[in-house]
Amino acid sequence: MQPGTTLRNRYQIIKLLGSGGFGETYLAEDLGIPINPKPKCVVKRLKTQNRNNKELEWLKNSFEQEAATLYNLGKLHPQIPNLSEYFQLGNEFYLVQDFIDGVDLTKIITLGKKIPEVAVTQLLQEILEVLVIVHQQNIIHRDINPKNIMRRHGDGKVILIDFGAVKQIMFKNSGQTSLTAGVGTPGFMPLEQFNGKPKLASDIYAVGMVAVQALTGTPPHLLDDDEDGEVIWQDRVNISIRFAEVLTRMVNRRVSQRYQNAAEALEAMQLLNQPIAPTIILPVLPLQVFQFQTVTVDKTGKVTKREQKQARYFVEDLGNGVTLEMVEIPGGTFMMGSPKTEAGRRDNESPHHQVTVPSFLMGKYPVTQAQYQAIMGTNPAYFKGVNRPVEQVSWDDAVELCEKLSQKTGKIYRLPSEAEWEYACRAGTTTPFYFGETITNDLANFDGRKYTYASAPKGVYRGETTEVGKFSPNAFGLYDMHGNVWECCQDSWHGNYNEAPSDSNAWIDNDNQYKILRGGSWNYLPGYCRSAFRFNDISRVNVDYFIGFRVVCGVGRTLP
Repeated sequence: MQPGTTLRNRYQIIKLLGSGGFGETYLAEDLGIPINPKPKCVVKRLKTQNRNNKELEWLKNSFEQEAATLYNLGKLHPQIPNLSEYFQLGNEFYLVQDFIDGVDLTKIITLGKKIPEVAVTQLLQEILEVLVIVHQQNIIHRDINPKNIMRRHGDGKVILIDFGAVKQIMFKNSGQTSLTAGVGTPGFMPLEQFNGKPKLASDIYAVGMVAVQALTGTPPHLLDDDEDGEVIWQDRVNISIRFAEVLTRMVNRRVSQRYQNAAEALEAMQLLNQPIAPTIILPVLPLQVFQFQTVTVDKTGKVTKREQKQARYFVEDLGNGVTLEMVEIPGGTFMMGSPKTEAGRRDNESPHHQVTVPSFLMGKYPVTQAQYQAIMGTNPAYFKGVNRPVEQVSWDDAVELCEKLSQKTGKIYRLPSEAEWEYACRAGTTTPFYFGETITNDLANFDGRKYTYASAPKGVYRGETTEVGKFSPNAFGLYDMHGNVWECCQDSWHGNYNEAPSDSNAWIDNDNQYKILRGGSWNYLPGYCRSAFRFNDISRVNVDYFIGFRVVCGVGRTLP
Protein backbone atom coordinates (compact mmCIF):
# COMPACT_ATOMS: atom_id res chain seq x y z
CA MET A 1 0.00 0.00 0.00
CA GLN A 2 1.17 3.49 -0.79
CA PRO A 3 1.51 6.24 1.84
CA GLY A 4 -1.76 8.16 2.03
CA THR A 5 -3.94 5.11 1.41
CA THR A 6 -6.91 5.13 3.78
CA LEU A 7 -8.58 1.94 4.98
CA ARG A 8 -12.21 1.97 6.07
CA ASN A 9 -12.11 5.79 6.00
CA ARG A 10 -10.14 5.62 9.24
CA TYR A 11 -6.59 4.25 9.03
CA GLN A 12 -4.32 6.37 6.84
CA ILE A 13 -1.07 4.65 5.89
CA ILE A 14 2.13 6.56 6.72
CA LYS A 15 4.81 4.08 5.71
CA LEU A 16 5.74 0.42 5.40
CA LEU A 17 7.42 -0.91 8.55
CA GLY A 18 8.23 -4.39 7.29
CA SER A 19 7.13 -7.30 5.14
CA GLY A 20 7.55 -11.05 5.11
CA GLY A 21 6.08 -14.27 3.91
CA PHE A 22 2.85 -13.76 5.82
CA GLY A 23 2.10 -10.11 5.02
CA GLU A 24 3.10 -6.51 5.52
CA THR A 25 3.13 -4.21 8.54
CA TYR A 26 2.39 -0.49 8.19
CA LEU A 27 2.54 2.56 10.40
CA ALA A 28 -0.73 4.47 10.18
CA GLU A 29 -2.71 7.31 11.71
CA ASP A 30 -6.09 6.67 13.31
CA LEU A 31 -8.31 9.35 11.76
CA GLY A 32 -11.26 8.19 13.85
CA ILE A 33 -9.88 9.65 17.06
CA PRO A 34 -10.94 13.33 17.40
CA ILE A 35 -7.60 14.72 18.57
CA ASN A 36 -4.58 16.28 16.90
CA PRO A 37 -2.04 15.09 16.18
CA LYS A 38 -3.77 11.83 15.30
CA PRO A 39 -2.60 8.82 17.31
CA LYS A 40 -0.45 6.30 15.49
CA CYS A 41 -1.29 2.63 15.14
CA VAL A 42 0.07 -0.46 13.40
CA VAL A 43 -1.88 -2.07 10.56
CA LYS A 44 -1.03 -5.61 9.52
CA ARG A 45 -2.21 -6.85 6.14
CA LEU A 46 -2.12 -10.63 5.84
CA LYS A 47 -1.45 -12.31 2.53
CA THR A 48 -4.27 -14.46 1.15
CA GLN A 49 -3.35 -14.73 -2.52
CA ASN A 50 -4.57 -17.67 -4.59
CA ARG A 51 -7.17 -18.84 -2.08
CA ASN A 52 -10.41 -20.53 -3.09
CA ASN A 53 -13.70 -19.77 -1.36
CA LYS A 54 -13.43 -22.72 1.02
CA GLU A 55 -9.94 -21.70 2.12
CA LEU A 56 -11.00 -18.07 2.56
CA GLU A 57 -13.92 -19.11 4.76
CA TRP A 58 -11.60 -21.24 6.89
CA LEU A 59 -9.14 -18.35 7.13
CA LYS A 60 -11.88 -15.93 8.12
CA ASN A 61 -13.10 -18.15 10.95
CA SER A 62 -9.57 -18.82 12.15
CA PHE A 63 -8.60 -15.14 12.05
CA GLU A 64 -11.64 -14.19 14.05
CA GLN A 65 -10.72 -16.72 16.72
CA GLU A 66 -7.09 -15.58 16.88
CA ALA A 67 -8.09 -11.92 16.81
CA ALA A 68 -10.23 -12.57 19.88
CA THR A 69 -7.24 -14.23 21.54
CA LEU A 70 -4.95 -11.27 20.79
CA TYR A 71 -7.63 -8.84 21.97
CA ASN A 72 -7.98 -10.62 25.30
CA LEU A 73 -4.20 -10.81 25.79
CA GLY A 74 -3.84 -7.08 25.24
CA LYS A 75 -6.38 -6.47 28.00
CA LEU A 76 -4.62 -8.79 30.43
CA HIS A 77 -1.22 -7.09 30.49
CA PRO A 78 -0.07 -3.54 29.64
CA GLN A 79 3.13 -4.91 28.08
CA ILE A 80 1.25 -6.69 25.31
CA PRO A 81 -0.06 -4.40 22.52
CA ASN A 82 -3.81 -3.90 22.38
CA LEU A 83 -5.68 -5.19 19.33
CA SER A 84 -8.15 -2.42 18.54
CA GLU A 85 -9.79 -3.83 15.41
CA TYR A 86 -9.90 -6.73 12.96
CA PHE A 87 -11.56 -6.47 9.57
CA GLN A 88 -11.72 -7.94 6.08
CA LEU A 89 -11.59 -5.93 2.84
CA GLY A 90 -12.31 -8.11 -0.15
CA ASN A 91 -10.11 -11.15 0.22
CA GLU A 92 -7.62 -9.40 2.50
CA PHE A 93 -7.51 -9.56 6.28
CA TYR A 94 -6.29 -6.75 8.55
CA LEU A 95 -5.31 -6.38 12.20
CA VAL A 96 -4.95 -2.98 13.90
CA GLN A 97 -2.81 -2.77 17.05
CA ASP A 98 -1.24 -0.17 19.30
CA PHE A 99 1.88 1.52 17.99
CA ILE A 100 4.76 1.01 20.42
CA ASP A 101 7.11 3.99 20.56
CA GLY A 102 10.42 2.32 21.31
CA VAL A 103 13.22 0.16 19.95
CA ASP A 104 13.39 -3.57 19.46
CA LEU A 105 16.20 -5.55 21.06
CA THR A 106 18.09 -5.90 17.78
CA LYS A 107 19.25 -2.32 18.45
CA ILE A 108 20.54 -3.36 21.90
CA ILE A 109 21.68 -6.95 21.34
CA THR A 110 24.11 -6.43 18.49
CA LEU A 111 26.70 -8.61 16.76
CA GLY A 112 29.93 -8.83 18.75
CA LYS A 113 28.61 -6.94 21.80
CA LYS A 114 28.61 -8.95 25.02
CA ILE A 115 26.10 -7.66 27.57
CA PRO A 116 26.99 -8.10 31.28
CA GLU A 117 25.42 -10.99 33.18
CA VAL A 118 23.53 -8.78 35.64
CA ALA A 119 21.84 -6.89 32.81
CA VAL A 120 20.92 -10.12 31.00
CA THR A 121 19.41 -11.75 34.08
CA GLN A 122 17.27 -8.67 34.64
CA LEU A 123 16.17 -8.66 30.99
CA LEU A 124 15.16 -12.33 31.21
CA GLN A 125 13.09 -11.70 34.31
CA GLU A 126 11.32 -8.82 32.60
CA ILE A 127 10.47 -10.96 29.55
CA LEU A 128 9.35 -13.91 31.65
CA GLU A 129 7.11 -11.76 33.85
CA VAL A 130 5.08 -10.82 30.76
CA LEU A 131 5.23 -14.32 29.29
CA VAL A 132 3.79 -15.77 32.51
CA ILE A 133 0.49 -14.03 31.72
CA VAL A 134 0.53 -15.42 28.18
CA HIS A 135 1.23 -18.97 29.33
CA GLN A 136 -1.44 -18.77 32.02
CA GLN A 137 -3.92 -18.52 29.13
CA ASN A 138 -2.28 -21.61 27.58
CA ILE A 139 -1.14 -19.45 24.65
CA ILE A 140 2.21 -19.93 22.90
CA HIS A 141 3.92 -16.84 21.49
CA ARG A 142 5.73 -18.94 18.84
CA ASP A 143 8.13 -16.24 17.65
CA ILE A 144 10.13 -14.77 20.53
CA ASN A 145 13.35 -13.22 19.26
CA PRO A 146 15.09 -9.84 19.69
CA LYS A 147 13.07 -8.25 16.87
CA ASN A 148 9.79 -9.12 18.59
CA ILE A 149 10.80 -7.74 21.98
CA MET A 150 10.67 -3.96 22.30
CA ARG A 151 11.96 -1.59 24.95
CA ARG A 152 9.33 1.16 25.18
CA HIS A 153 10.48 4.77 25.33
CA GLY A 154 9.33 6.69 28.36
CA ASP A 155 9.07 3.92 30.94
CA GLY A 156 11.67 1.52 29.51
CA LYS A 157 9.36 -1.48 29.83
CA VAL A 158 9.66 -4.65 27.76
CA ILE A 159 6.84 -5.18 25.25
CA LEU A 160 6.14 -8.53 23.56
CA ILE A 161 4.97 -8.04 19.97
CA ASP A 162 4.16 -10.04 16.83
CA PHE A 163 2.61 -13.17 18.30
CA GLY A 164 2.91 -16.07 15.88
CA ALA A 165 -0.65 -17.38 16.17
CA VAL A 166 -1.89 -15.67 13.01
CA LYS A 167 1.24 -16.75 11.14
CA GLN A 168 0.49 -20.31 12.20
CA ILE A 169 -2.93 -20.10 10.56
CA MET A 170 -1.34 -18.86 7.35
CA PHE A 171 1.18 -21.67 7.49
CA LYS A 172 -1.42 -24.39 8.02
CA ASN A 173 -3.26 -23.33 4.90
CA SER A 174 -0.24 -22.42 2.77
CA GLY A 175 0.78 -25.80 1.42
CA GLN A 176 4.41 -25.17 2.45
CA THR A 177 6.75 -28.14 2.52
CA SER A 178 8.43 -29.63 5.54
CA LEU A 179 11.55 -27.63 4.65
CA THR A 180 9.76 -24.56 5.97
CA ALA A 181 7.75 -26.33 8.63
CA GLY A 182 6.74 -24.50 11.77
CA VAL A 183 6.33 -20.80 12.42
CA GLY A 184 9.29 -19.14 14.15
CA THR A 185 12.73 -17.67 13.63
CA PRO A 186 15.78 -19.86 12.88
CA GLY A 187 18.03 -20.14 15.90
CA PHE A 188 15.22 -19.30 18.32
CA MET A 189 12.92 -22.15 17.27
CA PRO A 190 13.43 -25.53 18.98
CA LEU A 191 13.07 -28.85 17.21
CA GLU A 192 9.49 -29.58 18.25
CA GLN A 193 8.36 -26.20 16.95
CA PHE A 194 10.25 -26.70 13.69
CA ASN A 195 8.28 -29.92 13.31
CA GLY A 196 5.01 -28.03 13.73
CA LYS A 197 4.33 -29.14 17.32
CA PRO A 198 5.09 -26.08 19.49
CA LYS A 199 4.60 -26.18 23.26
CA LEU A 200 4.77 -23.59 26.03
CA ALA A 201 8.32 -24.80 26.63
CA SER A 202 9.16 -23.79 23.05
CA ASP A 203 8.85 -20.17 24.16
CA ILE A 204 11.25 -20.88 27.04
CA TYR A 205 13.85 -22.10 24.54
CA ALA A 206 13.43 -18.89 22.53
CA VAL A 207 13.80 -16.66 25.60
CA GLY A 208 16.92 -18.60 26.59
CA MET A 209 18.43 -18.09 23.14
CA VAL A 210 17.78 -14.35 23.43
CA ALA A 211 19.92 -14.45 26.58
CA VAL A 212 22.61 -16.55 24.89
CA GLN A 213 22.88 -14.01 22.08
CA ALA A 214 23.02 -11.12 24.56
CA LEU A 215 25.78 -12.77 26.58
CA THR A 216 27.91 -14.03 23.69
CA GLY A 217 27.29 -11.34 21.08
CA THR A 218 26.65 -14.18 18.60
CA PRO A 219 23.32 -14.93 16.87
CA PRO A 220 22.12 -18.47 17.70
CA HIS A 221 22.17 -19.67 14.09
CA LEU A 222 25.95 -19.03 14.04
CA LEU A 223 26.61 -21.18 17.11
CA ASP A 224 27.74 -24.80 16.75
CA ASP A 225 25.92 -27.88 18.04
CA ASP A 226 27.51 -30.80 19.86
CA GLU A 227 27.00 -34.43 18.85
CA ASP A 228 23.70 -34.52 20.79
CA GLY A 229 22.39 -31.44 19.03
CA GLU A 230 22.83 -29.13 22.03
CA VAL A 231 23.89 -25.56 21.26
CA ILE A 232 27.49 -24.84 22.33
CA TRP A 233 27.66 -21.39 23.92
CA GLN A 234 29.22 -21.73 27.41
CA ASP A 235 32.81 -21.46 26.12
CA ARG A 236 32.11 -18.00 24.70
CA VAL A 237 31.27 -16.30 27.98
CA ASN A 238 32.22 -16.35 31.67
CA ILE A 239 29.12 -16.25 33.87
CA SER A 240 28.10 -17.55 37.29
CA ILE A 241 27.57 -21.29 37.60
CA ARG A 242 24.01 -20.83 38.88
CA PHE A 243 22.91 -18.70 35.94
CA ALA A 244 24.66 -21.02 33.49
CA GLU A 245 22.70 -23.95 34.92
CA VAL A 246 19.38 -22.14 34.52
CA LEU A 247 20.18 -21.03 30.98
CA THR A 248 21.40 -24.47 29.94
CA ARG A 249 18.08 -25.94 31.03
CA MET A 250 16.12 -23.26 29.17
CA VAL A 251 17.81 -24.08 25.84
CA ASN A 252 17.93 -27.86 26.22
CA ARG A 253 17.05 -29.48 22.87
CA ARG A 254 14.81 -32.00 24.67
CA VAL A 255 11.55 -30.32 25.53
CA SER A 256 11.02 -32.59 28.55
CA GLN A 257 14.25 -31.30 30.12
CA ARG A 258 13.31 -27.61 29.87
CA TYR A 259 11.24 -25.51 32.23
CA GLN A 260 7.73 -26.28 31.02
CA ASN A 261 6.35 -22.76 31.18
CA ALA A 262 7.27 -19.17 31.98
CA ALA A 263 6.28 -19.44 35.65
CA GLU A 264 8.78 -22.25 36.23
CA ALA A 265 11.55 -20.38 34.43
CA LEU A 266 10.81 -17.14 36.28
CA GLU A 267 10.94 -18.91 39.64
CA ALA A 268 14.37 -20.31 38.74
CA MET A 269 15.59 -16.84 37.75
CA GLN A 270 14.29 -15.27 40.96
CA LEU A 271 16.14 -17.86 43.02
CA LEU A 272 19.38 -16.48 41.56
CA ASN A 273 18.83 -13.38 43.70
CA GLN A 274 19.02 -15.44 46.89
CA PRO A 275 22.63 -15.17 48.06
CA ILE A 276 24.84 -18.16 48.70
CA ALA A 277 26.87 -17.88 51.90
CA PRO A 278 30.03 -16.11 50.74
CA THR A 279 32.25 -18.20 53.02
CA ILE A 280 31.68 -21.10 50.63
CA ILE A 281 33.04 -19.35 47.57
CA LEU A 282 35.43 -16.71 48.86
CA PRO A 283 38.87 -17.16 50.38
CA VAL A 284 39.92 -15.95 53.81
CA LEU A 285 41.53 -12.53 53.35
CA PRO A 286 44.41 -11.07 55.39
CA LEU A 287 43.53 -7.55 56.55
CA GLN A 288 45.85 -4.70 57.46
CA VAL A 289 45.09 -1.73 59.72
CA PHE A 290 45.19 1.93 58.69
CA GLN A 291 44.79 5.11 60.73
CA PHE A 292 42.72 8.17 59.84
CA GLN A 293 41.08 11.23 61.38
CA THR A 294 37.38 12.11 61.27
CA VAL A 295 35.81 15.50 61.85
CA THR A 296 32.41 16.54 63.20
CA VAL A 297 30.81 19.92 62.49
CA ASP A 298 27.90 21.87 63.94
CA LYS A 299 25.08 23.37 61.86
CA THR A 300 27.28 26.35 60.91
CA GLY A 301 29.98 24.09 59.51
CA LYS A 302 32.40 24.76 62.37
CA VAL A 303 34.53 21.76 63.36
CA THR A 304 33.59 20.73 66.89
CA LYS A 305 35.48 17.45 67.16
CA ARG A 306 38.39 15.59 65.61
CA GLU A 307 38.93 11.91 66.33
CA GLN A 308 41.65 9.43 65.51
CA LYS A 309 40.25 6.13 64.29
CA GLN A 310 41.43 2.97 62.63
CA ALA A 311 39.92 0.41 60.26
CA ARG A 312 41.00 -2.76 58.53
CA TYR A 313 41.47 -3.09 54.82
CA PHE A 314 42.63 -5.44 52.08
CA VAL A 315 44.83 -4.41 49.13
CA GLU A 316 44.02 -5.87 45.71
CA ASP A 317 46.98 -5.72 43.30
CA LEU A 318 45.76 -4.70 39.83
CA GLY A 319 49.24 -4.75 38.26
CA ASN A 320 51.68 -2.08 37.09
CA GLY A 321 51.73 -0.45 40.51
CA VAL A 322 47.96 0.10 40.63
CA THR A 323 46.11 -1.16 43.71
CA LEU A 324 42.53 -1.25 44.97
CA GLU A 325 42.02 -0.72 48.71
CA MET A 326 38.95 -2.48 50.12
CA VAL A 327 37.85 -1.42 53.62
CA GLU A 328 36.11 -3.78 56.04
CA ILE A 329 32.60 -2.56 56.85
CA PRO A 330 31.38 -4.20 60.08
CA GLY A 331 27.86 -5.58 60.06
CA GLY A 332 25.07 -3.89 61.97
CA THR A 333 21.55 -2.48 61.97
CA PHE A 334 20.59 1.08 61.03
CA MET A 335 17.62 3.27 60.14
CA MET A 336 17.51 3.72 56.36
CA GLY A 337 15.96 6.83 54.85
CA SER A 338 15.38 10.11 56.65
CA PRO A 339 13.21 11.29 59.54
CA LYS A 340 10.41 13.74 58.77
CA THR A 341 12.33 16.47 60.58
CA GLU A 342 15.36 16.36 58.25
CA ALA A 343 15.69 19.48 56.09
CA GLY A 344 15.43 18.84 52.37
CA ARG A 345 14.06 15.30 52.75
CA ARG A 346 11.96 13.87 49.93
CA ASP A 347 9.04 11.47 50.00
CA ASN A 348 11.12 8.80 48.28
CA GLU A 349 13.27 8.61 51.44
CA SER A 350 10.36 7.22 53.44
CA PRO A 351 9.26 5.28 55.31
CA HIS A 352 12.18 5.50 57.70
CA HIS A 353 12.87 1.81 58.31
CA GLN A 354 15.29 -0.56 60.00
CA VAL A 355 17.73 -2.61 57.90
CA THR A 356 20.25 -5.21 59.03
CA VAL A 357 23.49 -5.38 57.04
CA PRO A 358 26.10 -8.17 57.25
CA SER A 359 29.78 -7.27 57.06
CA PHE A 360 31.40 -6.70 53.67
CA LEU A 361 34.32 -4.91 52.03
CA MET A 362 33.88 -1.61 50.20
CA GLY A 363 36.21 0.46 48.08
CA LYS A 364 38.02 3.07 50.14
CA TYR A 365 37.46 5.52 47.28
CA PRO A 366 35.32 5.70 44.15
CA VAL A 367 36.96 3.71 41.35
CA THR A 368 39.79 5.85 39.99
CA GLN A 369 40.85 6.32 36.40
CA ALA A 370 44.04 4.36 37.04
CA GLN A 371 42.04 1.44 38.43
CA TYR A 372 39.53 1.55 35.58
CA GLN A 373 42.37 1.61 33.04
CA ALA A 374 44.08 -1.35 34.73
CA ILE A 375 40.93 -3.47 34.63
CA MET A 376 39.14 -2.33 31.45
CA GLY A 377 42.04 -1.09 29.33
CA THR A 378 40.43 2.29 28.65
CA ASN A 379 39.91 5.63 30.39
CA PRO A 380 36.70 7.37 29.28
CA ALA A 381 36.86 10.15 31.91
CA TYR A 382 36.29 13.78 30.91
CA PHE A 383 38.34 15.24 33.79
CA LYS A 384 41.64 13.42 33.34
CA GLY A 385 43.80 12.39 36.27
CA VAL A 386 44.90 8.94 37.37
CA ASN A 387 43.76 9.55 40.96
CA ARG A 388 40.52 11.26 40.04
CA PRO A 389 37.35 9.17 40.00
CA VAL A 390 36.46 7.69 36.64
CA GLU A 391 33.28 9.17 35.10
CA GLN A 392 31.64 9.04 31.70
CA VAL A 393 30.81 5.39 32.44
CA SER A 394 27.41 3.71 32.35
CA TRP A 395 25.83 1.40 34.89
CA ASP A 396 26.47 -1.45 32.43
CA ASP A 397 30.15 -0.41 32.27
CA ALA A 398 30.37 -0.50 36.06
CA VAL A 399 28.84 -3.98 36.15
CA GLU A 400 31.23 -5.15 33.45
CA LEU A 401 34.21 -3.88 35.47
CA CYS A 402 32.96 -5.84 38.49
CA GLU A 403 32.69 -8.99 36.40
CA LYS A 404 36.18 -8.56 34.94
CA LEU A 405 37.63 -7.80 38.37
CA SER A 406 35.94 -10.93 39.74
CA GLN A 407 37.42 -13.02 36.94
CA LYS A 408 40.85 -11.45 37.46
CA THR A 409 40.98 -11.98 41.23
CA GLY A 410 38.80 -15.03 41.89
CA LYS A 411 36.71 -13.00 44.38
CA ILE A 412 33.19 -11.69 43.92
CA TYR A 413 33.11 -7.96 43.19
CA ARG A 414 29.90 -6.08 42.47
CA LEU A 415 28.14 -2.76 42.89
CA PRO A 416 26.77 -2.05 46.37
CA SER A 417 23.10 -2.43 47.09
CA GLU A 418 21.41 0.83 48.01
CA ALA A 419 21.12 -0.33 51.64
CA GLU A 420 24.81 -1.22 51.79
CA TRP A 421 25.73 2.16 50.34
CA GLU A 422 23.71 4.19 52.84
CA TYR A 423 24.83 2.04 55.78
CA ALA A 424 28.47 2.46 54.74
CA CYS A 425 28.03 6.19 54.16
CA ARG A 426 26.42 6.86 57.53
CA ALA A 427 29.05 4.82 59.42
CA GLY A 428 26.92 4.89 62.55
CA THR A 429 25.66 8.48 62.22
CA THR A 430 22.02 9.60 62.08
CA THR A 431 22.68 13.18 60.96
CA PRO A 432 22.11 14.38 57.36
CA PHE A 433 25.85 13.97 56.61
CA TYR A 434 28.48 11.80 58.22
CA PHE A 435 30.25 15.04 59.20
CA GLY A 436 27.20 16.15 61.20
CA GLU A 437 24.36 18.61 60.66
CA THR A 438 25.74 20.28 57.53
CA ILE A 439 28.42 20.17 54.87
CA THR A 440 30.90 22.71 53.51
CA ASN A 441 33.31 22.86 50.59
CA ASP A 442 36.12 22.19 53.04
CA LEU A 443 34.54 18.78 53.61
CA ALA A 444 33.39 17.72 50.13
CA ASN A 445 33.33 18.68 46.45
CA PHE A 446 29.90 20.08 45.50
CA ASP A 447 28.40 23.32 44.16
CA GLY A 448 28.46 25.63 47.17
CA ARG A 449 28.17 28.99 45.41
CA LYS A 450 24.55 29.92 46.05
CA TYR A 451 22.73 27.41 48.21
CA THR A 452 23.82 26.12 51.61
CA TYR A 453 22.55 23.48 54.02
CA ALA A 454 21.47 24.38 57.56
CA SER A 455 23.49 27.45 58.64
CA ALA A 456 26.70 26.73 56.75
CA PRO A 457 28.38 29.60 54.86
CA LYS A 458 28.38 29.83 51.08
CA GLY A 459 31.31 28.12 49.45
CA VAL A 460 32.90 27.59 46.05
CA TYR A 461 32.22 25.76 42.82
CA ARG A 462 35.26 23.87 41.59
CA GLY A 463 33.57 22.90 38.33
CA GLU A 464 35.34 19.54 38.11
CA THR A 465 36.15 16.38 40.00
CA THR A 466 38.92 16.33 42.59
CA GLU A 467 41.43 13.60 43.37
CA VAL A 468 40.01 10.94 45.67
CA GLY A 469 40.95 11.12 49.36
CA LYS A 470 41.27 14.92 49.40
CA PHE A 471 38.65 15.34 52.15
CA SER A 472 38.13 13.75 55.57
CA PRO A 473 36.70 10.21 55.67
CA ASN A 474 33.79 8.85 57.67
CA ALA A 475 34.08 6.66 60.76
CA PHE A 476 34.44 3.51 58.64
CA GLY A 477 37.43 5.02 56.80
CA LEU A 478 35.62 5.65 53.50
CA TYR A 479 36.41 8.77 51.50
CA ASP A 480 34.29 10.88 49.10
CA MET A 481 30.94 9.35 50.02
CA HIS A 482 29.57 12.91 49.88
CA GLY A 483 30.08 14.80 46.59
CA ASN A 484 32.71 14.47 43.83
CA VAL A 485 30.78 11.91 41.68
CA TRP A 486 27.41 10.22 41.99
CA GLU A 487 27.82 6.52 42.77
CA CYS A 488 25.83 3.71 41.10
CA CYS A 489 23.99 1.08 43.11
CA GLN A 490 22.62 -2.30 42.01
CA ASP A 491 18.99 -1.49 42.73
CA SER A 492 16.23 -0.56 40.34
CA TRP A 493 14.47 2.69 41.15
CA HIS A 494 11.48 2.54 43.51
CA GLY A 495 9.54 5.66 44.42
CA ASN A 496 9.63 4.92 48.16
CA TYR A 497 10.61 2.23 50.65
CA ASN A 498 7.22 0.54 50.92
CA GLU A 499 7.86 -3.23 50.77
CA ALA A 500 11.63 -2.67 50.66
CA PRO A 501 13.82 -5.53 51.92
CA SER A 502 14.70 -5.45 55.62
CA ASP A 503 18.12 -6.90 54.80
CA SER A 504 20.85 -5.46 52.59
CA ASN A 505 19.93 -7.31 49.39
CA ALA A 506 19.51 -5.19 46.27
CA TRP A 507 15.85 -4.43 45.48
CA ILE A 508 15.51 -5.40 41.83
CA ASP A 509 12.13 -7.08 41.64
CA ASN A 510 10.51 -4.50 39.35
CA ASP A 511 11.04 -3.73 35.67
CA ASN A 512 12.16 -0.11 35.96
CA GLN A 513 15.23 0.47 33.81
CA TYR A 514 16.38 3.41 35.94
CA LYS A 515 19.05 2.74 38.55
CA ILE A 516 19.90 4.37 41.86
CA LEU A 517 22.56 7.05 42.26
CA ARG A 518 23.83 8.09 45.69
CA GLY A 519 26.11 10.69 47.28
CA GLY A 520 25.80 13.85 45.17
CA SER A 521 28.53 15.23 42.93
CA TRP A 522 30.76 18.18 42.11
CA ASN A 523 28.03 20.02 40.16
CA TYR A 524 25.07 19.40 42.49
CA LEU A 525 23.82 21.31 45.53
CA PRO A 526 24.70 20.35 49.13
CA GLY A 527 21.28 18.88 49.93
CA TYR A 528 21.80 16.28 47.20
CA CYS A 529 24.86 15.01 49.08
CA ARG A 530 22.87 13.93 52.16
CA SER A 531 23.32 10.32 53.29
CA ALA A 532 19.63 9.60 52.62
CA PHE A 533 19.28 11.38 49.27
CA ARG A 534 18.24 9.13 46.37
CA PHE A 535 18.59 9.99 42.68
CA ASN A 536 17.27 7.98 39.72
CA ASP A 537 18.71 9.95 36.81
CA ILE A 538 20.46 7.01 35.17
CA SER A 539 19.42 4.16 32.94
CA ARG A 540 21.77 1.25 32.43
CA VAL A 541 23.41 2.88 29.40
CA ASN A 542 23.54 6.58 30.34
CA VAL A 543 26.97 8.21 30.80
CA ASP A 544 27.87 11.62 32.19
CA TYR A 545 30.84 13.44 33.65
CA PHE A 546 29.38 13.50 37.15
CA ILE A 547 28.57 9.76 37.45
CA GLY A 548 31.03 7.19 38.82
CA PHE A 549 30.89 4.19 41.15
CA ARG A 550 32.70 2.21 43.81
CA VAL A 551 32.80 -1.54 44.30
CA VAL A 552 32.10 -3.94 47.14
CA CYS A 553 33.32 -7.45 47.87
CA GLY A 554 31.03 -9.70 49.90
CA VAL A 555 33.64 -11.54 51.96
CA GLY A 556 32.18 -13.71 54.70
CA ARG A 557 35.17 -13.88 57.07
CA THR A 558 38.64 -12.42 57.42
CA LEU A 559 41.93 -13.06 59.13
CA PRO A 560 42.80 -10.89 62.14
